[in-house]
Amino acid sequence: QVQLAESGGGSVQAGGSLRLSCVASRYTHDSRCMGWFRQGPGKEREGVAVIGYGGTTYYTDSVKGRFTVSRDNAKNTVYLQMNSLKSEDTAMYYCAATGDCSLYTRQINYWGQGTQVTVSS
Repeated sequence: QVQLAESGGGSVQAGGSLRLSCVASRYTHDSRCMGWFRQGPGKEREGVAVIGYGGTTYYTDSVKGRFTVSRDNAKNTVYLQMNSLKSEDTAMYYCAATGDCSLYTRQINYWGQGTQVTVSS
């Protein structure tokens, strides 16, 4: 079993930045891909950014050029640097770990509890 613990959410004005962190309790083969999903008010959960163990990254179109996902394998930690935040980025952000490196995967093996990001215009 793998536990994921997120931190770094909060409230920020449009145009601002936040950095999310997620620490995994251990590495397993079925958690080799890590990433961030979000669910905004009245919306379905969507994949935001995913990173493979080797560093390959995937982003949803709406965040390309603004968000950067990275990881430190030695610390079992994944980060999401969010710049130029918009009100539509307001959502609960969930850290996820899976063996399938896809924004659209339904095979999420582990979820974090979520951290709220609120962007005011």
